[in-house]
Amino acid sequence: MHIRTGELDHPEVIALLREHLQGMAELSPPESVHALDLDGLRHPDITFWSAWGEGDDLLGCGALKRLDDGHGEIKSMRTASAHRRRGVAAAMLEHILGEAGRREYRRLSLETGSMDGFEPARSLYARYGFDYCGPFAGYRDDPNSVFMSKAL
Repeated sequence: MHIRTGELDHPEVIALLREHLQGMAELSPPESVHALDLDGLRHPDITFWSAWGEGDDLLGCGALKRLDDGHGEIKSMRTASAHRRRGVAAAMLEHILGEAGRREYRRLSLETGSMDGFEPARSLYARYGFDYCGPFAGYRDDPNSVFMSKAL
């Protein structure tokens, strides 16, 4: 697996992000969808990565948003359907955790859904030491959202 910075203009990445947004819309009401579109991922405070297998086989993606000098947020974690349950999400999460450490963040947080469809994501984050917490960075309490955070 090769993790590359960017690639937001690659057709496979665009398709995966569309799938991600569609999946969020299917599982959550519109007011509870916090996934970023392509323009949102181009914000200067966000670093986006894509994970690739052999050739142009897109495996997944993830992003890290700088909230302040000591706090980052995981965004847009998605594994391509054909590559689920093969360690792609764990590898991307480890990459993001490593980058957060290099940036000397003291905390890394995320928002995900509370519905059953998000259980694999919540389990992954819990395995990596993320604990449930309250809303952060402008989020509000929402029965459709779960907030998790990890001290680094």
